[in-house]
Amino acid sequence: MTNHHQPEKPKSNRKLISMLVMGCIGMFGFGFALVPLYDVLCEKLGINGKTSNTASSYQAITIDTSRVVTVEFISQVQTGMPWKFEPQTKRLEVHPGELTHTAFLARNVSDRATVGQAIPSISPGQGAAYFNKTECFCFNQQHLAASTSAELPLIFFVDPQLPESIHTLTLSYTLYDITDKQLASAIEQGAAK
Repeated sequence: MTNHHQPEKPKSNRKLISMLVMGCIGMFGFGFALVPLYDVLCEKLGINGKTSNTASSYQAITIDTSRVVTVEFISQVQTGMPWKFEPQTKRLEVHPGELTHTAFLARNVSDRATVGQAIPSISPGQGAAYFNKTECFCFNQQHLAASTSAELPLIFFVDPQLPESIHTLTLSYTLYDITDKQLASAIEQGAAK
């Protein structure tokens, strides 16, 4: 007895393989598109702890003295970056609507000039929409010469509309070494002139 279905097997395999390849391409494309969609969604909904990267303006608003919110400060430095970086104060108790001044301390412990960029995040994530920075070192790149220190100012207020369920906000900064990127950008600009 002979099997008459043998010639169809290669067609069936080709069809299956092409469907799997198309599925992989589709999944890759979808995954690639998710990153910008995720960023937009987080920004619009104020989730994932991303704070605004532009200064907020402070209008004279009613300070809610009946409520105290604890703001904690955490700092991290990218592995291999030759800086010491820490908050001047690790914890503050503030009233919503109150303009608060604090600072972070940075020290370049290397023998060469370096450039850093701080990236902030807030925890819990839903609190990010209510944490407003009027001045922040994270808005700009920080240049430090060899073996020098700087006090990096942070001025902020917590929006009085912060949900009652949130009693503590944790502001975390990760400091990245962007010296090589800065140098590459300067070289490109010099070549373009």
